[in-house]
Amino acid sequence: MTTRTRRSLRRTLKEMVTLGIIATALFAISSFSAHASTSRIKDIVQIEGVRDNLLIGYGLVVGLNGTGDSIANSPFTKQSLIGMLERLGVNVRDANFKTENVAAVMVTATLPPFTSQGSRVDISISSLGNASDLRGGTLLVTPLVGADGEVYAVAQGPVITNAFSAAGEAESVTQNTPTAGRVANGAIVEREVDFALNDMNKVRLSLRNPDFTTARRIAETINRDLKSKNATATDPSTVHLTVPAGYKGKMFDLLANVEQLQVVPDSVAKVIVDEKSGTIVMGKDVRISEVAIAQGNLTIRITETPQVSQPGAFSQGGTTEVVPRTNVDVDNGEGKKITVMPAGVTIQELVGSLNALGVTPRDVITILQSIKAAGALQADIEVI
Repeated sequence: MTTRTRRSLRRTLKEMVTLGIIATALFAISSFSAHASTSRIKDIVQIEGVRDNLLIGYGLVVGLNGTGDSIANSPFTKQSLIGMLERLGVNVRDANFKTENVAAVMVTATLPPFTSQGSRVDISISSLGNASDLRGGTLLVTPLVGADGEVYAVAQGPVITNAFSAAGEAESVTQNTPTAGRVANGAIVEREVDFALNDMNKVRLSLRNPDFTTARRIAETINRDLKSKNATATDPSTVHLTVPAGYKGKMFDLLANVEQLQVVPDSVAKVIVDEKSGTIVMGKDVRISEVAIAQGNLTIRITETPQVSQPGAFSQGGTTEVVPRTNVDVDNGEGKKITVMPAGVTIQELVGSLNALGVTPRDVITILQSIKAAGALQADIEVI
């Protein structure tokens, strides 16, 4: 083999290796892009029956440093305090007391699905009377009931507010809300919510963002995985799933497999505008028809720079005078550019062109509304 042949062979091998690396990179990029555009079914739907339950209760917080309810102005606090003491064998019904270390509060909690008896959940506490601060207080035993009136948990524990307040003779400072707090793991679950998941023969999957296309894709993906026709999209919000023969009595296993399936969710083109903060959120499917965009304002700046004129050193009768100096600068927007956006422009191209014009976020809001009014914005605008 000649030297020239060896060089040619080495060059060919290098080119093959380079092409192989490029092909591998392109495959990885395409795989990543395809994976990034999909979502798990568990992230875009909610399963019927698998839901939180709201609990509420009324209780007393004691041990406050004179920042509790005024008994004279909070009759419910007085009645609750009297009733609690009577249950403990203390009769104070005819007594005249003026304690300021007690506050009536509302206690709320969220009971997660499938929470077992004896588990603990966090609770939130909010003052009901005219208490000024709940710091250092302790919530007494408080039953928490559900929508059916049954007691599902019992709460008790020290209150943490993550707030403070300080006051002097002429000024006071308050950070966060000292009349609301939390107790971590402050409630013990006493009653479970009966829900026999494995006994169900069918279940409904509710889409968090209703959409016709997404609902159909979910049903098709499930049927493709199960190799059957057990999933049916009935409306943009609901997909009905019937248990296949191989999953009888195994609804848990079925849902565990279904929720991991990948689906490409679809959505309508929408632009969300928050005029208070100047925030704009636009989806990737927003399209612009051919339109011309110009941004420029007339700006006049007047600057006063007065100068002092003094007489000479040996001047007879001279006086010091202030000589006005006024500079007027007019910017009529001649340096601004007009941009023509062709049909089918993506949101990335639109933002890039507006940034090139030096447009601020608040100006973008006005431009988008004007484009929508002209009928060139193929999306809905929602102002919040």
